[in-house]
Amino acid sequence: MKTINPDQFKVAAPIHLKDVPTFFDVETSEKKKEKEIQKVREKLSKLQDIMYAHNRYGVLICLQGMDTAGKDSLIREVFKEFNARGVVVHSFKTPNSTELEHDYLWRHYIALPEKGKFAVFNRTHYENVLVTRVHPEYILNENIPGIENVEDITPEFWENRFESINAFEKHIASNGVIILKFYLHLSKEEQRQRLLRRLETEKHNWKFSPGDIKERGFWNDYQNCYEEAINRTSKPHAPWYIVPADNKETARYIVAKTILEELQKYTDIKEPELEDKVKDNIKMYHDLLKSEE
Repeated sequence: MKTINPDQFKVAAPIHLKDVPTFFDVETSEKKKEKEIQKVREKLSKLQDIMYAHNRYGVLICLQGMDTAGKDSLIREVFKEFNARGVVVHSFKTPNSTELEHDYLWRHYIALPEKGKFAVFNRTHYENVLVTRVHPEYILNENIPGIENVEDITPEFWENRFESINAFEKHIASNGVIILKFYLHLSKEEQRQRLLRRLETEKHNWKFSPGDIKERGFWNDYQNCYEEAINRTSKPHAPWYIVPADNKETARYIVAKTILEELQKYTDIKEPELEDKVKDNIKMYHDLLKSEE
């Protein structure tokens, strides 16, 4: 199996999405890939247990991608070995009335992971510089002072949003949240095939929405917005990884391996040790419990 180095997918310099491949050949069978993913899942599960006991860091996994990119199935497959109390998945959809009564980052801030836990954002705070940029009329629902119509949304408005997002991520990173952001990079043709499968396979019909076809018409607009968002916000403390997503199993393996290797860099994450007083009396506690037999 071809060796994968997460750094080859990390955005460390400006990129052009059209030049980034959507397919990556790991030179092995699907069965072998599943075995490798299983190995990584088990290591991640053990590491999560240690992080829970360590109670110093939270981990935020951000997943973005076009419709059908495979976010839901990736979450299921990558985190299936986790203790249920150690990971929470948040799927952010259109803001509801309560969320619209707050600033656009509020609903994301209150969903951040507790120390020792993972939070997975399925669609993220980046929707606020993606879908709202493609459809700026959605901004009007936020009732922002000075924004009465679409014409009031200036380039400076988007500049301020990027600055706010960068500040938000810098703040939470400095307070112990490890941030890893993944863009599942899907080709337009592969999306077409996946949409067709939803229509042609009865058990998958429920996944299809006419809105998928409508949004597909804005493909180039979304690609441009993703490219700028990634280039503007990939930082050492909150890096973006562009993951080739035309093959779902490969994408899952790349994401799982990247998460594991990045977390293993935190050498201070260790199981806490017992206090010396407790450690010195372990035999006494053991004997007390045995005496109850």
